[in-house]
Amino acid sequence: MFFEKYGPLADAYVAENEQNVIAAIKRLVDVPSVEGAPEPGKPFGPGPAAALAEGLALAKELGLATHNAGNYIGWAELPGTGDKQVATITHLDVVPQGNGWTADPFDMQVKDGWLIGRGVADDKGPSVLCLYALKFLKDHAVPLRHSVRALLGANEETGMADVDYYLKNFAAPDFCFSPDAEFPVCHGEKGGFNGSLVSGELHGNILEFEGGVAHNVVPDRAACLVKADITALTGREGITLEAENGAVRIRGWGKGGHAAMPAGTVNAIGLIVDYLLDNRLCTPEEEAYLKVLQKLHHATDGSGMGIAASDQVFDPLTIIGGMIKFEGGCLWQDLDCRYPTAITGAEIERRLNEACAGAATVREARWSEPFYIEAGDPAIQALLDTYNQVTGEHGKPFTMGGGTYARHFPRAVSFGPERADLALPEFAGPMHGANEGANIAHLMQALKIYILALLRLQDLEL
Repeated sequence: MFFEKYGPLADAYVAENEQNVIAAIKRLVDVPSVEGAPEPGKPFGPGPAAALAEGLALAKELGLATHNAGNYIGWAELPGTGDKQVATITHLDVVPQGNGWTADPFDMQVKDGWLIGRGVADDKGPSVLCLYALKFLKDHAVPLRHSVRALLGANEETGMADVDYYLKNFAAPDFCFSPDAEFPVCHGEKGGFNGSLVSGELHGNILEFEGGVAHNVVPDRAACLVKADITALTGREGITLEAENGAVRIRGWGKGGHAAMPAGTVNAIGLIVDYLLDNRLCTPEEEAYLKVLQKLHHATDGSGMGIAASDQVFDPLTIIGGMIKFEGGCLWQDLDCRYPTAITGAEIERRLNEACAGAATVREARWSEPFYIEAGDPAIQALLDTYNQVTGEHGKPFTMGGGTYARHFPRAVSFGPERADLALPEFAGPMHGANEGANIAHLMQALKIYILALLRLQDLEL
């Protein structure tokens, strides 16, 4: 009876609001919201604060009560008759635009049934879906047993200090889902390890080395300025050379993507490292460090650095080098590692230092342990049942390497709206990549799923 009662209402609502949803997503995407230098009242810089203001303005226009918690995080909500709370949590900050875009990433475009722009998939599009799901509940005067809150974060991509602030100052929801992954339901996330491989102070041939836009993005381009004679060098696939004041600027051209899903990517930093070593352009001290980086970049499963690991719960470990810089006479290659239960953050740090063999040291190491909730949890089953009923599929809960807000809450999962089986057209790219795309039809289906899931959660004893 549940589906028969609300399914047709949700279908009609989604059809009526499709263009409104697209326009709302554009409003948010068109606000550049990469983390910036903190300002008074804007802990993550002006961009995320502006996006949060726009998101809350949209929520107010939809008739929802809103609150801005010091530009750390905000929310829209509907009250329930009881003392329990269901929440969704998405984020309005984005990774830097990166390179390779065919249009302005902060001017959302609609093309052949797709939205193109930074944040359409991660995570401004899903943010709008959550607000419109609450609007459905309000417009249809659904009697709510549990209050429903749509949380809008502002620091997911670079530290999740927003949710730390929230949980320090406000009570955690009794159940929460984050539309920041794939369907059907993700009930576990790998551990996350970050740090940097740092050389000793170098006084050799490398004059500059830079690449990458964020620690959790495989870099699609990088550049190194090195003392060399360009007439003795030739380019190769993925490498171009430019003479510059008696030196040579080596540019690497790879294929970017999300650090949690590095299959199919090509790390531009790794291309340059190989070129420098193959052409013997560096001093022995520099070569020793570069050989460490070569082991890192040649195997995203960690086998080159002696940290490969797998278990029965998660996919195998992954590791990438996202950004490199030459600072204070030292090279810094940062790391983004997603690891299963078969290894610990402390063991990863130990083995990485061992693999460096004195040519580099691990600095600023930090990690979070894997997160996992049993798939039989009634709330997880409610989400799964909703997804399968809407789609006609027989999906099963899964675990992943990506890290979402869910891991910060006592009872939470990530829930769509991406689909692993959805092929990207040539003109669209993945989350964190150039030409980030989101399929309109799938977004609209996700809106229906979220509406019905929030309704179904009302029947549970939380």
